[in-house]
Amino acid sequence: MARSDGSRAAERRSGAERRSAGERRAREAARADTERRARQRRSGVDRRGESQCQSVPIEMTLASGFAPEEGLIAAAIDARTRAQARFSRFQVGAALETTDGQIVSGCNIENATYGLTLCAERVALVKALSDGHLAFTRIAVVADTLHPTPPCGPCRQLLWEYCGDIEVILANLTRATGRYRLSALLPLPFDSRLLE
Repeated sequence: MARSDGSRAAERRSGAERRSAGERRAREAARADTERRARQRRSGVDRRGESQCQSVPIEMTLASGFAPEEGLIAAAIDARTRAQARFSRFQVGAALETTDGQIVSGCNIENATYGLTLCAERVALVKALSDGHLAFTRIAVVADTLHPTPPCGPCRQLLWEYCGDIEVILANLTRATGRYRLSALLPLPFDSRLLE
């Protein structure tokens, strides 16, 4: 009987030691994974690195006119004229610039079910991706409003996913109304780093 109690006690100790060792290994693996992710973010390989997860606002408005963005904003204004906005009457144009200077534009395309509506930013992005463009520098978004009209949440997420921390230029039909880094508009993004 005593031997049986001793065996049970030894089994309990052995089980506790195995659980403790397993927990320790799990903690070490989690710590190693956290360090690996931090190294990847600091490596500079992905433009959406650790520093880009913080808001980095740059000049909030442009000083005068369309200076260096003139062509990009003009392309967005032109795209806006083709918007299919028969329900909201809110026409938006977007122009996405690739790293080699090409401009791909898009306009909002509405649907009677509303949920299937496509924003101008997403149309421009999908057009660019489907044409084989994979690296971008900035996007201009134009609407006929007095105040800046920034991309909606889903557009911010998709722009971050495929473009990284690009410059976002907002404008109306006569002037630029704001300029931001995407990280300022989407300060704590969900992206592939969280899936590793």
